[in-house]
Amino acid sequence: MLGEDAGAMTSSRSATVSFLAGAACVALALSASACKRVRKADPADPAGKPEAQPAGSGAESPPTAPGTAKIGLVFDVGGLGDKSFNDAANRGLTRAKTELGVTTQYIEPGDGSDRESALRQRAAAGDQLVIGVGFIFSDDITKLAAAFPKTRFAAVDYNLPEGMTAAPANLLGLRFREHEGSFLVGAIAGRVTKSKKIGFVGGMKTPLIRKFEAGFEAGIKHVCPDCTLLSAYAGTEPKAFADPTKGKELALAQYARGADIIYHASGKTGDGVFDAAKEQKKLAIGVDSDQFHVAPCCVLTSMVKQVDVAVFDVIKKVVDGTFTSGVLELGLAERGVGFVYDDNNKAMIPQAVVDEVNGLSKQIVEGAIKVPFE
Repeated sequence: MLGEDAGAMTSSRSATVSFLAGAACVALALSASACKRVRKADPADPAGKPEAQPAGSGAESPPTAPGTAKIGLVFDVGGLGDKSFNDAANRGLTRAKTELGVTTQYIEPGDGSDRESALRQRAAAGDQLVIGVGFIFSDDITKLAAAFPKTRFAAVDYNLPEGMTAAPANLLGLRFREHEGSFLVGAIAGRVTKSKKIGFVGGMKTPLIRKFEAGFEAGIKHVCPDCTLLSAYAGTEPKAFADPTKGKELALAQYARGADIIYHASGKTGDGVFDAAKEQKKLAIGVDSDQFHVAPCCVLTSMVKQVDVAVFDVIKKVVDGTFTSGVLELGLAERGVGFVYDDNNKAMIPQAVVDEVNGLSKQIVEGAIKVPFE
């Protein structure tokens, strides 16, 4: 349904155009439709829509010579193998190495306490672009951007530090309206649940993860006012994103209380949620990437963030000399978030539900539905 609906996405990530250029370009970045393979005009994405630009964007950077760009990336807590947020960023980095010929280096900073030194190491090594993956990098990467003014920086899930009104001239912050995508998977859960009890498992309790929960609950209540949401978090420190044992414990407790679907926004901790779903023969909803293959028996859908496309595109902008600073926010209108509906999960979600949720997506894009984020 690419073009007809702003929400549904397939698991394909073979984007071939600029993600940061705006909704029209990002729509083409999704290579296939969830329901149809033919691109159609999208009422929610009209021709002539202004291109998305970073707020407070600065001057463009000069291009790099072909094959000379060095790119450094520091992963979030949990590192590679989370089948979610970090792995999405790595897909973008790997694609840039293959398609753009850049040299790439990455660092997995363990529990996250050494993230500043990891970022500094890559900047000191002469990388043209250093990317931090995760909101916990925001303060550190902002300070380092000032310390290394000739290096470009990018941060996924960036929060402008308190007291600042604009990002440094060499930093691009990428943010997503996760609450919008979470609203859609909440509506799916609200229609599919049989027990009318639905769970949410978050990683670190922060305003960012609260956006996932708030949007999810709003989506549930929009279609099922008498449904109940059970919510729990794995902790208050970054390690809460890398604790599958805790994730399983929380999920088992929610399933025992009657939940038949659980949405997680918890990084590698979500592996425990999927283990619990398999054990209890219940359903779960993935996050950030299409997580169907983690538990094919049990993954109802996933709320996807196009982190891979965003990472590739910011690298391409450095190579092309079109990098600009600022803060860019991406939601349903820009095709930055959505839900998965394809051959893998279509048997789990009735077509009528997909049609309804795609309609809700359009209402969000048009402003008819305002999704809460806190």
